[in-house]
Amino acid sequence: MPARTPSAPRVFVLALLATGAPALAAAPPAASSAVVTGSVPGSTAPPAASGTRAPGAPTPGAVVQGELAPLKVKPVDGPRLSLQPAHPKPGDPVLVTVSGASALPTGTLAGRPLRFFAWNDGYAALTSLPVEQPEGTVPVDVTAAGRGLPVLLSGALTVGSPGFRERELRVASKYVSPPKAVKARMEADRKAFAAAFAQPFRAPLFGQNFAWPREATVTAPYGDRRSFNGKLQTQHFGVDLDGATGSPVVAANDGTVVMVRDNYASGNTVLVHHGAGLYTAYFHLSRIDVKDGATVKQGDALGLVGSTGRVTGPHLHWGVKADDRWVDGQTLLKLDFTGAPEAPGVATNTPGLGNP
Repeated sequence: MPARTPSAPRVFVLALLATGAPALAAAPPAASSAVVTGSVPGSTAPPAASGTRAPGAPTPGAVVQGELAPLKVKPVDGPRLSLQPAHPKPGDPVLVTVSGASALPTGTLAGRPLRFFAWNDGYAALTSLPVEQPEGTVPVDVTAAGRGLPVLLSGALTVGSPGFRERELRVASKYVSPPKAVKARMEADRKAFAAAFAQPFRAPLFGQNFAWPREATVTAPYGDRRSFNGKLQTQHFGVDLDGATGSPVVAANDGTVVMVRDNYASGNTVLVHHGAGLYTAYFHLSRIDVKDGATVKQGDALGLVGSTGRVTGPHLHWGVKADDRWVDGQTLLKLDFTGAPEAPGVATNTPGLGNP
């Protein structure tokens, strides 16, 4: 019986069995499937199985037609911490900003909880230093969620000397030793202030930096230690701005009016709530031009300069309250709410808590 000539498929299979894996490597790919090969920049190409490369094989490291080139992806930054001002003094407001976080952060400044809110492309919290804060370093610790486990951002503020002045003022004796007849009024004033400052915490009502309520000379800065008629010792928790009776007073920023009242010590008073636990106060007005509950924009008229209440002459006492503390309004004017630069050297990602 004549010998049968093996069919082509059987010849191919026998060839594979005889030659082993190298023949498989040299075999051309099937037309129905795409094979993508290549090397990642910086990696080492595997050595050839033997001698010269197989016919049609790409040069090691070369990009051939149909190959997917490595994508260049910009790395995603993890959470970053920014503190303003970088070198505060006692009684200053402090703006804490976190960028690159995927959820609302938590944290403390000198052990005091921070109340964060969504702000611009990140999160922020507005807090304050007490007027009694000693010089030295104040720790700031914030936990922020990145792309992985939470990250601890540890920072520090270096608090300098306040440089508060000592002053003696002369006022009507009834303001130093109030008669019994006005004590009930003073208690009613205290309760009215407490109610006005008890607004629920909410996101800021403003979208720009703060501005002066009037352009005028500062006659008494924040923090002055005062003696009235040589007896009563107090501290000045506002900024006094010069002005003749009838000069205009405007809102320092957008907000809602939460007090319109004639108080015993502060006279005709307007309080504006700006959200984020922040308020501005306008004392001693001769006339009030807004109503309680009114919405105001930066630059809107609030009233006129006067000399009502406990004063030595016509002027505007401008107060700022942040996170339940009276703070320096001149420092508030320096805070950048529109995109604070990161303060160098104040925050680091703590190793071991996960990478963003």
